[in-house]
Amino acid sequence: MLPEHSRNLALELVRVTEAAALAAARYMGRGDGHRVDRVAVDAMRLALQSVDCEGRVVIGEGEKDDAPMLFCGEIVGTGAAPQLDVAVDPIDGTRSLAAGRLNSIAAIAAAPRGTMLDPGRSMYMNKLAVGPKCKGLLDITKPVAENLQVLAECEQCEVEDLTVVIMDRPRNQHLIDAVRACNARIRMIKECDIAAALMTCWEHTGIDLLLGIGGSPEGILTACAVRALGGDFQGQLVSFPNEANDWDDYRMGEPLYNHDLVASDHVLFAATGVTDGELLKGIDYFGGGAISESLVIRGLTGTVRRIQTTHQLGKLKKLSVG
Repeated sequence: MLPEHSRNLALELVRVTEAAALAAARYMGRGDGHRVDRVAVDAMRLALQSVDCEGRVVIGEGEKDDAPMLFCGEIVGTGAAPQLDVAVDPIDGTRSLAAGRLNSIAAIAAAPRGTMLDPGRSMYMNKLAVGPKCKGLLDITKPVAENLQVLAECEQCEVEDLTVVIMDRPRNQHLIDAVRACNARIRMIKECDIAAALMTCWEHTGIDLLLGIGGSPEGILTACAVRALGGDFQGQLVSFPNEANDWDDYRMGEPLYNHDLVASDHVLFAATGVTDGELLKGIDYFGGGAISESLVIRGLTGTVRRIQTTHQLGKLKKLSVG
């Protein structure tokens, strides 16, 4: 169990995502995704050194695409109590940021040690995310049409009124086809599915459901955030019978429900916008400083804070912490 001062720890974690976002946003549109990942990882690692915890990185973005990363098993923080599992994605939407597109964020989640699933070498996950109103009513193993009908009844609307977010990848084409066959609306995204999943948990975002295969690092982070928001997240780890990651031949694992992915309500989540998006505004630089917008979510209380911060970059540089 996290101690009472976890309220302050949640606000410390947002300093970590702010640091990564401030470092990476400088490279928006420059076409260098590797540099984006490197500066974000370096800034996040440096900021984590001052957080009062003994954190163990359970999963970090980068391994599946050979990018810079905080490696699995890495110990972060000052070494003080509490002991935490930590999931990080210094930039969700690296390619989008490098190309100058929208919706990139920096994200981190933490929960008591031993409560986060370690997906091992499974770098991809089939995902379903839905808001609190429909928690426990959908099932990732059921046909899309059945889930959409249940969702429509829960939302007291027609299936045609629903909007489903799906990552635009060939591996998700069967889901795209199934949703279209039901006449529901689809919002296609290139990446950045953490932000899309969180939007299912708020009214009036226009997003009702997230489906499809994406990265498992993002899946663990999303499970933490959605649990904290009272929504429902389900996943299935994807495996390949060979080392080629051949999408013509893959296996879907057993269903994993929110309590399997993060087995505690004492979960903390923070995210900072890097480029402008529907969930968060991106970094806005001005002479000598920058403005950031972040979310901080504390699962135990369900508290959600939206924080706008003005950073004096000259002073922060002297402190060597973003």
